[in-house]
Amino acid sequence: MRAQNLTLLTDLYELTMMQGYFKNPTDQIVVFDAFYRKNPCGGAYAISVGLEQVIEYVRDLHFSPDDIDYLRSLHLFEDDFLEYLRGFHFTGDIYAIPEGTVVFPREPIIKVIAPVMEAQLLETAILNMINHQSLIATKASRVVYAARGDGIMEFGLRRAQGPDAGIYGARAAMIGGCIGTSNVLTGQMFNVPVSGTHAHSWIMSFPDEYTAFKTYAHLYPNACILLVDTYDVLKSGIPNAIRVFKEMRDAGMNLTGYGIRIDSGDLAYLSKKAYEMLEAAGFGDAIISASSDLDEYLIDSLKVQGAKINSWGVGTNLITSGDWPAFGGVYKMAAIRNKGDSEFIPKIKLSENTEKVTNPGNKTIYRIYDRKSGKIRADLICLADEVFDESKDMILFDPISTWKKTKLKGGTYTLRELLVPVFLRGGCVYNSPSVMEIREICTKEKATLWDESRRLVNPQEVYVDLSDRLYQMKTKLLEDMSRKAMRHE
Repeated sequence: MRAQNLTLLTDLYELTMMQGYFKNPTDQIVVFDAFYRKNPCGGAYAISVGLEQVIEYVRDLHFSPDDIDYLRSLHLFEDDFLEYLRGFHFTGDIYAIPEGTVVFPREPIIKVIAPVMEAQLLETAILNMINHQSLIATKASRVVYAARGDGIMEFGLRRAQGPDAGIYGARAAMIGGCIGTSNVLTGQMFNVPVSGTHAHSWIMSFPDEYTAFKTYAHLYPNACILLVDTYDVLKSGIPNAIRVFKEMRDAGMNLTGYGIRIDSGDLAYLSKKAYEMLEAAGFGDAIISASSDLDEYLIDSLKVQGAKINSWGVGTNLITSGDWPAFGGVYKMAAIRNKGDSEFIPKIKLSENTEKVTNPGNKTIYRIYDRKSGKIRADLICLADEVFDESKDMILFDPISTWKKTKLKGGTYTLRELLVPVFLRGGCVYNSPSVMEIREICTKEKATLWDESRRLVNPQEVYVDLSDRLYQMKTKLLEDMSRKAMRHE
């Protein structure tokens, strides 16, 4: 739990807009959707992560005396507004897709229903937390997929963009499927496995490599992974490691969790040669771990080349998502109603770019599974009050290319509503699972994707469709706005 008050973790314009609403009183309740438009890393899905940090932020949302003093020093805010902020707290509702869930573009990951000032203030912090962690979890899931069952260790702290990126990036990587992290603080904060070996400096600090290996093995006999590329992998590192392993075996030690790590050179060639040497010496079950600027593409290539690596330490390209540095989530108003009214008035954002036109209204999402295989057939974004009968046929259509239609026969599919209540009337009603529990959720979620949607290059996209009611609402709003624009020409 953070000790620091994050209320001012926001963009200034959120506060200037809040003062504008305060000076021009309104009783409007609004709906904001947080979603993303394009899958990261050229993939066909993303993993939703960061909700626990959003919950902590909203629970602790308040302006401290120091916050008020700082805002006053900016000479932008009037005293009556600053006095209002002293008693500020969140009173609205939040719905969210649980962490670890597979998600797709344009569907709300988080939906906020609250008075307009409260909903506006949440924008920046929600996007900061969801964007970063969802990006790293998605990257991790791709790396894990490329490893084809081998363990992935997250090793990126020293290359992360600051402490928070290292801590929460490692959290996200664990959810995405890593088996452990080198980040000790993340291990402490979230009760996840930590692991590591030693650096080249350990070897260099001893008179010779053999002595360094022997000393390390004596200290950590049950976690003896020796870094063999300080001087020469095949001529020095592997022979010295084998010598130490033989001494451990001859001393009656039960060799578990032992092996080597290679951090440079041709990993495919070196790992195959290292395996031959280890096997010939009776250590064919030794772990062969690799690091060195790995990502999902390099791991996939090494697997194709028959590399004998069975454990991977992935750092920079995982913790920074090196080839895709931003998730691109946005936070857009979707509906408004006055207090006391029961119906929301849908709102839509127009754009010259079709993909940036928003989906209006107070919405929810249903995931449609193939009843027989359990795989995802499509996601359906619909209005929050819509209900569907699994025993009846369902027609799905592409909201852009509307002639593309699919008929699902009743009884052949199942439905699951993705958005769950997190805050109701300002109170938290959701208990976050542990990171390792979310990791298990994520593993099961990824198993619902078809293999064609998990491949690393040119994957098959999963359909995200609109219900007929939502599509008709969106079409009417677009037509109405087009007519208004023509009248003003």
